[in-house]
Amino acid sequence: MISLKVSREDLAALNHWRYRHPHPRVQKKMEAVWLAAQGLDGNEACRLADIPRRTLTRYLKEYREGGIEALRQFRVKGHAGKLEDHRGSLEQEFRDHPPVTVMEAAVRIEELTGIRRGRTQIGEFLKRSGFKRRRVGMVPAKADPERQEEFKKKSWNPA
Repeated sequence: MISLKVSREDLAALNHWRYRHPHPRVQKKMEAVWLAAQGLDGNEACRLADIPRRTLTRYLKEYREGGIEALRQFRVKGHAGKLEDHRGSLEQEFRDHPPVTVMEAAVRIEELTGIRRGRTQIGEFLKRSGFKRRRVGMVPAKADPERQEEFKKKSWNPA
């Protein structure tokens, strides 16, 4: 295993970030390096952090080369979707004119960007953008406006 010399400040930072970093994978990195810094042998640190030996070695190299800041970075493999290039304009469009359905959002996205995606991908994109699906219900007795008003007053609670 790679020899590890950790300052008190870094040990305190590892201890802090292993519970408080927003991404769980970074928390796991911090935990593994913190365990190794406590003097545990590699096998025991790997067992407690539930990671393979090679992963621990990679984390330790990362720490040795870049310190705590290198460990705090989380790099996602792969590439961003094509919709990400249009995120700002699409969010503004949907805030100004919210779509009623995911299919409507898909049609409007295709009209605005030329990118065609299915309902699932559009739904996930909207969710990542901070939009939430709204549950809709039926107002009873649509043909009778008086019963509608009575229903609205007594039992309808719009959020």
